[in-house]
Amino acid sequence: MADNRIITALDVHSLEDMKKMVITLGDSVTFYKVGMELFYSVGPDTIRCLRDMGKKVFLDLKVHDIPNTAAQAVRALIRLGADLMTLHGSGGALMLQSAAEAARDESARLGMERPCLLAVTVLTSIDEAAWAALGHDEPVGTSVERLARLAKEAGMDGVVASPREAAAIRTACGKDFLIVTPGIRPSFRQKNDQKRVATPAEALRDGATQLVIGRPITQAADPKAAAERIAAEIKEV
Repeated sequence: MADNRIITALDVHSLEDMKKMVITLGDSVTFYKVGMELFYSVGPDTIRCLRDMGKKVFLDLKVHDIPNTAAQAVRALIRLGADLMTLHGSGGALMLQSAAEAARDESARLGMERPCLLAVTVLTSIDEAAWAALGHDEPVGTSVERLARLAKEAGMDGVVASPREAAAIRTACGKDFLIVTPGIRPSFRQKNDQKRVATPAEALRDGATQLVIGRPITQAADPKAAAERIAAEIKEV
């Protein structure tokens, strides 16, 4: 059976390519990330199709706007039936609180299970030098932990953060807080454009609950074998 801690990123831009990858991976993967590239190219049909194929969906659109607009965006997205959704933590406490309230209210109104909401902390493509260039005078890790605490207080179910910050977030936010980590690179793959990375086993041991893995699976010569190899790496973690 597939390990639901592995979320495969569908970084494609057509429904046909999405279906092809999902069919190729078969029962080795049950959880998929739909990000901006795919959603903006195809739209809600991506989520409906994945649900019809019996898959779980992580909708990663990183909603970020004034509180009312963010809340209304969440209301509109709730009806699609994703299992996880993201907002940018840098939108602030009021934006996150408004989104959390909207998610609870709209899910109850529609009689649907509420998706878990995640606050994105600092993108894994950003290293210390890039962070400083943005005007921040504290290390990335300190900022990530601060945003994670803010997200929990605002009613978020968890955060998206690099695996390097997973241990600190787990200590700060407790055992039930979700920590979804991109920047996962198995030992058999290169880092590409990710800066703050770890292996799947390292990330889970440090407190991650789920791993977002794209290119190491989808660009492998044999994607299903790659997914199964990663699942084997984390089986005992």
